[in-house]
Amino acid sequence: MKRIHLKKEPNLAAKHDAFPYQRDAFIAIKDLDYAAVFHEQGLGKTKIAIDLLLYWLGSTSIDTVFIVTKKQLIRNWENEFKTHTNIYPSILTTNKTSNYHVFSGPARVVITNFEALGVEKDRFLLYLKTRNVAIIIDESAKIKNPESKLTQTYFELAPLFQKRVIMTGTPIANRPYDIWAQIYFLDQGASLGTDFNEFKRQADLTNDLSSDRELQEYFEDSIAGIFDRIKSFSVRETKNSGIISLPAKVYIQEDAFFAKEQKRLYDAIRETLKVDILKKGEIITDDSSPVVKRLLRLVQVSSNPHLVDESYVDVSAKETVLSALLEKIVGSSEKCIVWTCFIENVNYFKKEFERYGSVKIHGGMSIEDRNRSVELFRTEEYKVMFATPASAKEGLTLTMANHVIFYDRGFSLDDYLQAQDRIHRISQTKTCYVHNIIMQDSIDEWVDVLLKAKQNAAMLAQGDVSLGEYRSTADYSFGDIVKRILFASDEEDLKHE
Repeated sequence: MKRIHLKKEPNLAAKHDAFPYQRDAFIAIKDLDYAAVFHEQGLGKTKIAIDLLLYWLGSTSIDTVFIVTKKQLIRNWENEFKTHTNIYPSILTTNKTSNYHVFSGPARVVITNFEALGVEKDRFLLYLKTRNVAIIIDESAKIKNPESKLTQTYFELAPLFQKRVIMTGTPIANRPYDIWAQIYFLDQGASLGTDFNEFKRQADLTNDLSSDRELQEYFEDSIAGIFDRIKSFSVRETKNSGIISLPAKVYIQEDAFFAKEQKRLYDAIRETLKVDILKKGEIITDDSSPVVKRLLRLVQVSSNPHLVDESYVDVSAKETVLSALLEKIVGSSEKCIVWTCFIENVNYFKKEFERYGSVKIHGGMSIEDRNRSVELFRTEEYKVMFATPASAKEGLTLTMANHVIFYDRGFSLDDYLQAQDRIHRISQTKTCYVHNIIMQDSIDEWVDVLLKAKQNAAMLAQGDVSLGEYRSTADYSFGDIVKRILFASDEEDLKHE
């Protein structure tokens, strides 16, 4: 269809030049019908997206470009448009009444959230039939589950967009098969096939790999070929590519040791879980299995026993380690982000360490309050931010800090990688330190090995390392480690497992 012309077109000039590697990515994909921008977090994918849409609006028949992002990142995108363009984008929300002006108006750029397209699907289907619309999906791992209602909506709408671009620094958000739905949105199965279950069977990081070399080779060969199948429309750069100079990122393991009462509570929960596993014969296969969900109880008691037992009054052994770390970091006139999976921890630490000038971000806060915390953290007097990865792992540049402390970690690779790179990105000038507090002889040790295995598999699937490099460091022991943690040295129990 012909392009819709406006009486007054917006100024489509960019205010700032791109870095050379951003320009290279733009050139590689600007004329494609669909593309994936998989640059590692912190390398400025937003600038690539903005240059793309400016080009489309100025040089092609595209009428409108939709930016789809997470709700908490909409303000970040608005700020990026102010910084890089002369465009004032419209906002599409889940409020149908307020959306009328977007669907009937002349907007060249619209920013919206993932859920809004589902709420407005009927009107959106009509809108796509009357305009040439392009879509850029930010943090596309949000649609990694092909069976979710949200992802199915995007699959249905996909063919109606004239151009489709997805962006994320972690396309393998947790397991190698996470990439399938994101690519299916682009090409409807042309590169990775139309059968998700078959793709998952080939690219599943399971416990069975620990003792089966033939299965290991099949898995490795399968995921090693993923990037080759999508590279004709994908761009990927990492911080190790030499494209930009960033300070070093140093990982430090901070060991903690159970307090007596904390250990007693941990062992009681472990014993209950062990008996249940032996009774049902349930095998831990993936992150959604019932057993893995119950393992979270062990993560909680290792983190803060009060999360599972309100009568617990002693201080967690991890808190003692955290307190010493914060005293050292703040004493060196540096800032720190403390990550924990649990809102209760965030609220507690915010009060407990108020003396350092602390702020907090978690999912129970409004978007406005979260943004306020970020602004306070940018000022001199606030030294420590306590946050959950689910609420603050994406879209934020927090390079005023150069330390992150993972007080505890869940099983999500995406949470871990995205959270640590809030500080390790463009504009950082100091060496960055990633502190992992690990409770010895606990489930923390399994989480550590599991996340490393997931990260290595992701790097292979994303084309970051060669198959030879991967095989030289591959470690599939996570399956054996979790058994050892659960069953300790109880040989009789292991025979029945």
